[in-house]
Amino acid sequence: MGHQQKFLAVIGVGVVALLTEFVFHQAVAAQVIVTIVGAILAISMFIEMIKTLRSGKYGVDLLAIMSITATLAVGEYWASLMILVMLTGGDSLEDYAARRAGSDLKSLLDNSPQIAHIKRENQLVDVSIDEVHIGETVVIKPGESVPVDGLVIEGSGNFDESTMTGESRLVSKKPGSELLSGTINGDTAITMRVTKTAADSQYQTIVKLVKASQDKPAHFVRMADRYAVPFTIVSLLIAGIAWLISGDPHRFAEVLVVASPCPLILAAPVALVSGMSRASRNSIIVKSGTSIEKLARAKTAFFDKTGTITAGRLNVTQVVPAPEFTEAQLINLVGSLEIQSAHIFARAIVRYANDQDDFHNQPVSHFTETTGSGVIGQVAEHRVEAGRRNFVSAETPLVELAEGESIVYVTVDGQYAGHLTFADQLRPESTNTMARLRSLGIQHIAMLTGDKQQTAEHIAEQAGIDEVHAECLPQTKIDLITQAPAAQHPLIMVGDGVNDAPALAAADIGIAMGAHGASAASESADAVILKDDLSKVATAVKLSQETMAVAKHAVLIGIFICVVLMLIASFGVIPALFGAMLQEVVDTASILWALRARKSHEKVNKKTNHGDSLIA
Repeated sequence: MGHQQKFLAVIGVGVVALLTEFVFHQAVAAQVIVTIVGAILAISMFIEMIKTLRSGKYGVDLLAIMSITATLAVGEYWASLMILVMLTGGDSLEDYAARRAGSDLKSLLDNSPQIAHIKRENQLVDVSIDEVHIGETVVIKPGESVPVDGLVIEGSGNFDESTMTGESRLVSKKPGSELLSGTINGDTAITMRVTKTAADSQYQTIVKLVKASQDKPAHFVRMADRYAVPFTIVSLLIAGIAWLISGDPHRFAEVLVVASPCPLILAAPVALVSGMSRASRNSIIVKSGTSIEKLARAKTAFFDKTGTITAGRLNVTQVVPAPEFTEAQLINLVGSLEIQSAHIFARAIVRYANDQDDFHNQPVSHFTETTGSGVIGQVAEHRVEAGRRNFVSAETPLVELAEGESIVYVTVDGQYAGHLTFADQLRPESTNTMARLRSLGIQHIAMLTGDKQQTAEHIAEQAGIDEVHAECLPQTKIDLITQAPAAQHPLIMVGDGVNDAPALAAADIGIAMGAHGASAASESADAVILKDDLSKVATAVKLSQETMAVAKHAVLIGIFICVVLMLIASFGVIPALFGAMLQEVVDTASILWALRARKSHEKVNKKTNHGDSLIA
């Protein structure tokens, strides 16, 4: 039976008992009804508590069981009924608060794209997104969601990416631009080439992660357990002393009635679910409440380099045209040609070209691509070749490259036209992220990478990281994490690649940079950053610290009010029935305070960090 059904059942029993005593004047029958129902629920709670104790954790239901038993024993059956209403109503209120706090997560599941318009034999065919294959051509009509990840090949327009990246402004897309599944097309039809299947596309990855986070509520009361033992001891001492001094067993029951542990049972999980909801609105999926607790207390952060500290993808670092060409001419020609390719160099060139104000996409014909070597095509009546030095037809000068750089040579009509260099670059937000983490109490920051020592140290110096472990194998990263001193835990590991998955699983908190689709990293991580923004790691730590502060305050407020009420009740001035009613006030206050974790400090964050905007 669910919490809401239990609550309604208790209300129903209460109505029957009230009618029995006050309409039919059968007080004994009313007492019997309440006693039977109370005994059944108390036994049920006792069994659940035994299961909790066997699992190695302390249950926080002992006081509730004792208060029901004590009030029934001294004949305060109406107080027992009120306690039952309070407990079952509190559970129902917890369910409501969890649903409210998780409403942002649910909205992702409700808006998942299901259908794609595929071009097959010059006709549009509607198929399920699970039937879409890489390389197929998809048409996105005005106002529709992008079904899977892809690249624009025809048309241009504006897309709403707020559900995926938090960017509230419309984003312009043109041939060569990347499209994320789940984003919304504007007013013009767009044709794209599929680059990822539905299972690996961004939106479906988020949906899978959200479902995983919703399935992990089991550890939410760990923080409450730390307060349960002393709270129970104090409650029993006050109740026992009141009984001993007064000689009245009713006094024992009256004290226990106002000592209900509902603030402990409810406040922590409500605050943690609220914190998870708030994190989701900041493009961060935290999979469990335990992860929020660990993030709030983290002392160490280890980072992978490629794709984490750096952008993880090649970017054009230099465009060098031959004397006979301008940079604009070179980019217009090679950019138009590379739109036809899905190669990593082509993607970098197209991104760079689309960022230039004077880039004009031109029609391409007779396009051919030689895997691993280069591309050839007719662009605006010119034969353009781009690729390796031994692939292009003209005599080209040999260019010396720095460590980590790559190059593409370009010829036009058999004449050398220039070259472009590429490199993986430091994320612009990396340095500020490290500084923010230190200000949040992360005392130890290190970079773990398989790259050479010199390259790793250069990147680490730029990012503001003092400790570098280079030429690491996956097992080396695991050893560094597991052998870290106890004083450095809880330990965060941040990575993005498949090779990072073992290290993410070994760390106390694994955080995956999951903006570019599904991977083993996202599956094994405790939290996933949905936006391609490293600063979200610091945001996750800050949100967790604020969430745990709200949870702790909610619990302590409830405990403080309960202790005050217990001291007052020990003098016999709070009847058991009235004390049970006061507990509803305590529970409501604790839950409302815990819900502050859903919006705590949000206005401040919006002013100080515009990247932390909503994803839904």
